[in-house]
Amino acid sequence: MSNLKLVITVIILIGICSIWAKAQGTQDMNRDPETVRFITSDIDNFWRAYDLAAKETERERKVAIFQTEYLDKGSVGLKDFLRLRIKSAEALVKTIESWPKFYASIRTPTQKVERMVGKMRASFREFKKVYPEAVFPDVYFLIGVGNSGGTTGATTLLVGTEMYGRTPKTPLDELSTWLKNVLGGTDKLPAIVAHESCHFNQSLRLPRTLLAKAVQEGSCDLISELIAGGIINTVQKTYGDSHEADLWREFQTDMNTDRIDKWMYNGATVKDKPADLGYYIGYRITSEYYRRAKGKKLAVREILNIQDLDKFFAKSRYNGS
Repeated sequence: MSNLKLVITVIILIGICSIWAKAQGTQDMNRDPETVRFITSDIDNFWRAYDLAAKETERERKVAIFQTEYLDKGSVGLKDFLRLRIKSAEALVKTIESWPKFYASIRTPTQKVERMVGKMRASFREFKKVYPEAVFPDVYFLIGVGNSGGTTGATTLLVGTEMYGRTPKTPLDELSTWLKNVLGGTDKLPAIVAHESCHFNQSLRLPRTLLAKAVQEGSCDLISELIAGGIINTVQKTYGDSHEADLWREFQTDMNTDRIDKWMYNGATVKDKPADLGYYIGYRITSEYYRRAKGKKLAVREILNIQDLDKFFAKSRYNGS
């Protein structure tokens, strides 16, 4: 066999194996909300490392402690979250040192996560009712660097629990405007878990446009509202409901482009309005699609499996009101 033929054969075999592995992985995923694990061991490890590091004065020593006592001892979920969001022990220590009062304030709330397990499992039960095909990965609660309330790993849901440690006494003066707006209490945990479980169940074929990204994210706010009774982006919804027509007119100029920076993930740059208003527009489009649908279960299935965005948008008949 020639070298070229050998290379082509190997590529084909790799592709076949990858497709099989993905299909097998989906097939093996848990479909029973009653058996989902809600794992909080990383929170305990974080506070152990935090207390040990507090006795040190040199940053290098603090970094070493968080590496060995928190990151190295971490769950599979923390390993994913480290790669996706935290990046390094040094980044974590730097953030803690930048917001010392904030981190000191979140110990008690983050240690109460298990009290919300009943409500989170209840939202998974509702998901099963509206979308019987749903799969339910285990949920890992972690403490990161204040840049992510939640995301998905390869086989896990990951929650940055520091983003849900707000109480009436939480000191906010160290934090950015964006962070002040998005911080929630532990009561928001069912909504973020529902939102991320929606992402985990999405199977979308979308173009690389602002409209596509807004619908991808906003649809998860709708699913969260349906199964958990609330959404994570309450600031955006409050602002959006009061400025919907104006936002829609502005959104239309960008929606078929790849320019998402004014609408998504723009907490560091936005000045005169809440960040991430693309979530709101996507939520409204998806809500209209769902409202107009005669079969609600079918509508949920279609929302989670959008294959033709133009057709989906047209059927929503959304017009900014």
